[in-house]
Amino acid sequence: MDATSPELFGALKQRLRWLGQRQEVLARNIANSDTPGYRPRDLKPFAFSGLVAEPRQAVALSATDAGHLGGRRRDPAAFASRRDRAPYETAPAGNAVVLEEQMAKVNETTVSHQLATGLYRKHLAMIKTATGPR
Repeated sequence: MDATSPELFGALKQRLRWLGQRQEVLARNIANSDTPGYRPRDLKPFAFSGLVAEPRQAVALSATDAGHLGGRRRDPAAFASRRDRAPYETAPAGNAVVLEEQMAKVNETTVSHQLATGLYRKHLAMIKTATGPR
């Protein structure tokens, strides 16, 4: 996908649609923060990597001297964080909504939305500049 393709607009539109739906789900979670037995929901993460999947070639470091250290790849899974819910995060009435967590997700979604709309605007401006006045 290059910068002049309409696929970029389609990917940005899909991302914006996903972000809008996520805001609705998060707002519903916050609205039901006092509802007994309510469990918070979230959308499946948006797989942007599937839209731009291209085969990548591994770049190997070359050691030109015996004293050079060999490069090694780090396992990206070693840095992945996993967060399990602690039992105290569920209210006695069975409600598992943590407002601070939901508000952090809302903020993350807002920032992502601003980034996507900014990219959309910049791409439109670039196309307008390229076509020029007629």
